[in-house]
Amino acid sequence: MSYAETIASLLKVKPSQVAATIQLLDEGNTVPFISRYRKEMTGTLDDEQVRIVADEVVRLRGIDDRRATILASIEEQGKLTDELRSAITAADSMTALEDLYAPYKPKRRTRAMIAREKGLQPLADLILSQAKDRRALEAIAAEYLNEQVGNWQEAIEGARDIVAEAISDNAEVRRSTREKALKFSKVGAEKVAGAADEKRVYESYYEFDGRVDRLQPHQILALNRGEKEGVLKIRVNINERDWRDVVESIFEADILSPFADELILAEEDAANRLLLPSIERDVRRELSEKADNHAINVFATNLRALLSLPPLANQTVLGLDPGFRTGTKLAVVDPTGKLLDTGTIYPHEPKNDWKGSIDTLQDMINRHHVTLITIGNGTASRETEKLVAELTRNTPSTKYLIVNEAGASVYSASPLARAEFPDLDVTIRGAVSIARRAQDPLAELVKIDPKSIGVGLYQHDVDQTALSHSLDGVVESVVNNVGVDLNTASSALLTHVAGIGPKLATTIVSYRDANGAFKSRSELKKVSGLGPKAFEQSAGFMRIRNGANALDASAIHPESYPIALTVLESAGLTPATPVNERKPALDALLVKTPLEKLAGEVNCGVPTLKDILEQLVRPGRDPREEAQTPILRTDVLKMEDLAESMELKGTVRNVVDFGAFVDIGVKQDGLLHKSQMPYGTVLKVGDIIDVEILKIEKERGRIGLGWVKKKSEGNS
Repeated sequence: MSYAETIASLLKVKPSQVAATIQLLDEGNTVPFISRYRKEMTGTLDDEQVRIVADEVVRLRGIDDRRATILASIEEQGKLTDELRSAITAADSMTALEDLYAPYKPKRRTRAMIAREKGLQPLADLILSQAKDRRALEAIAAEYLNEQVGNWQEAIEGARDIVAEAISDNAEVRRSTREKALKFSKVGAEKVAGAADEKRVYESYYEFDGRVDRLQPHQILALNRGEKEGVLKIRVNINERDWRDVVESIFEADILSPFADELILAEEDAANRLLLPSIERDVRRELSEKADNHAINVFATNLRALLSLPPLANQTVLGLDPGFRTGTKLAVVDPTGKLLDTGTIYPHEPKNDWKGSIDTLQDMINRHHVTLITIGNGTASRETEKLVAELTRNTPSTKYLIVNEAGASVYSASPLARAEFPDLDVTIRGAVSIARRAQDPLAELVKIDPKSIGVGLYQHDVDQTALSHSLDGVVESVVNNVGVDLNTASSALLTHVAGIGPKLATTIVSYRDANGAFKSRSELKKVSGLGPKAFEQSAGFMRIRNGANALDASAIHPESYPIALTVLESAGLTPATPVNERKPALDALLVKTPLEKLAGEVNCGVPTLKDILEQLVRPGRDPREEAQTPILRTDVLKMEDLAESMELKGTVRNVVDFGAFVDIGVKQDGLLHKSQMPYGTVLKVGDIIDVEILKIEKERGRIGLGWVKKKSEGNS
């Protein structure tokens, strides 16, 4: 099968769609550009599908590169038969290729290798073929004595080493044993004697035994971490019948051969010394890869939701980065994110300056007309919330919000933060980040390595390269889906625009600083290093508000401006026509000229024409505007305020395999277990939901939540 056919069967689309996508990728086009502006060519494959095509092509080409290397290596050894070439050519995975290559792969010095050097390969061949011979075994083996082989027993042992390696290296033996092990073997764990596990994190795995095909991803990740920390000892127990049946069906002992017992002994040795340890590693690796992929997908889903949270526009924000001994850092930013003021208060231990802290905050609110206070959710967060709640009771026009501060410290010490605020203390920079996260979560969070944003599951234990690749793809996808204001975007945000990257992003900002605001998208062509290809890929995702060309504020690509102008003219409109007056005229045009006919008249594909019409009516629409806005609070709850059966609104902070952690306004997030959710419910970070308090464990700081059924849900 061709790459296109293989990937098309995975995605359940037409091979022609995949082939066109591969061609576009090979021509240097980016995933966002292809999915948005080449819909006619791809048959409207979406961003996720195009990204899968891109990743699968890399994987399949990697397999083919490895295939070529293996063929060349075996051919160089003079051992490449037509049958082996056919098998290698037909192999459809890296594992299958490596199984076939195993007998020919250069190895470290093995017992079989030493036996071959002693001239014992012919004797091993007799054992493998189960040759018939009336002579006694010792008489046959004596023929292979030499300066390196002193007696017949040594000859037989060496020959068995060669046979054991041949059995273990057999591709079918490995494939079948691995296949059965992945279905029927068991993973066992026990606590390492004397290992420290003070918080008993791994207690449920001290005496663990579970079938591999029933293990959950979080269990695999927990077992791996426990082993890495030296608390757990892990083993894979493969049933004897699952390897013996396979080995004996391929290497069958003949009771009429004097070598029958030697073959059986070699099979036992092959299994225990070579095959089973190797298959155990394969099983562990496959389980880990599966768990890693699951964890990475969870992280990516949560990150996408976090980056897609709606911005709180037109707010002057006072950001608080809470702390005890070092104080709580303050930063005020205006609605554009510009820093207005900074400070530090000490409301908690050891200074306990509660009144002075309230006075300082009140003064800042009055002087800068602060409308929103944001509080980082780390150390001293809830203690600081009490202070803010007391303050806002007397200032009804000011509300507060707890924000996820993950990564704020990473940002504050980064080169980007130093360049942005060279004269600010590191801790104050963190408060600025916390303030801006409410104004525009996406613009602020792109400044931080996605791995430092804590919305994942065991994110530090998974394949870091795969994690970075996935998360970078999420950031790129969200940034380009939202679009970027070319005249206000930071270099960090511009970096993720299709076709740009860090170097060009910095150059664009430098050009803007030197020449003033961009007046049109076409002016981008004047930026040094931004050639025709980069302009083609990026221009549609840039927005220019109130520029020379009204279409520059939309997601319509400059290459489609002639089409957009023709459509406007056909509807009796111009780019200057107010947006709220366009829809009736365009609807009337479509009544007179149906979409398919209009597409033919303006020489445009139907999918692209649909996008153009949508943008003419809602230019530069921010998809985040349709999401739920965060809960703004004016008072604080304590654990003591909670009671079972109490109903509250909460914000989903993290989604994991077993449920969701929900911020209900107290220090500890509550757990909404998946068993409490209606069947088919899919939650994402930032969702606002109604929950009920089911259980409160004050000593352990745990809150169990239930789902509050809405009237519209009925009895389903």
